[in-house]
Parts: sequence; structure tokens; C-alpha cells
Amino acid sequence: MRDELPVCGSVSIPETELGWRFSRAGGPGGQGVNTTDSRVELVFDVTASTAFTDAQRARVLDRLGGRLIDGVLTITAAEHRSQLRNRQAARMRLVAALREALAPDPPPRRPTRPSRAARERRLADKRHRTVTKRLRRPGEE
Repeated sequence: MRDELPVCGSVSIPETELGWRFSRAGGPGGQGVNTTDSRVELVFDVTASTAFTDAQRARVLDRLGGRLIDGVLTITAAEHRSQLRNRQAARMRLVAALREALAPDPPPRRPTRPSRAARERRLADKRHRTVTKRLRRPGEE
């Protein structure tokens, strides 16, 4: 593996800040399913990380607040049969979560109104639907 995990721009997480736990995963695995610790938990302490500036750390803590327990983000991967592939999946999920948390806010929505032509089309469609449904009623022809 590399010494650092690139997240975005100038943000890279040192490998020493990542904690790993392994356990047995359920699901398919063949003969080795009961002996292989293929389930992976990646533990990253956001509050103690040196990878972020104070502003970036505050942004990550705010945006990932619901997923953090005491400032620690835990990512679990157990969809693959091999521990290596689950480790790679967990790393990719961590990077995706941090990229999303560090992304700037979208521009504010500017409210718009439907044009006059759009309003007229909508009303014409409503009139057409009314006529169609009236013709389906029994007794009217």
C-alpha cells in the first residue's frame, strides 16, 4: 500500500492514521468461509487527524456528524470474499465520504416561475384530460 491516501486537492491521509479491524464475514466463501477474516472495518479518527486544516476538520465533523462516534468514522466492507478487496473497498468508501464532506456547498437556488406559455399548456392539458375522462363515464356520449 502507499504511505498516504489521497482524498482531494492537497488533502492526503497518512496510512498511520488509519486503523483496521478484521473479522469473519457472512455470505459466500467456499471452504475457507469459516477460517478467513475477510470482513474489514476501517477506523479513522477525524478529530485527531493531521490531514485537515481547522476549517476542513470543522466542515467534515459537521457534514459527517451523523456517522461519527466521538469523532471517529468507521467504514465496514464485507461484500468481497478476499480481505484485500474488502480493504480496497473500505478505502474507496472513506475517500468518497471525505470528498463529499469537503466539497463546497452548491450555489443557492434562484426561484423561478413558469412562463405564460407553460401555464397555458398545463391548463390546455387539464381541459383535454377532463374531456377524455368525461367520455369514459357511462351514460354520456
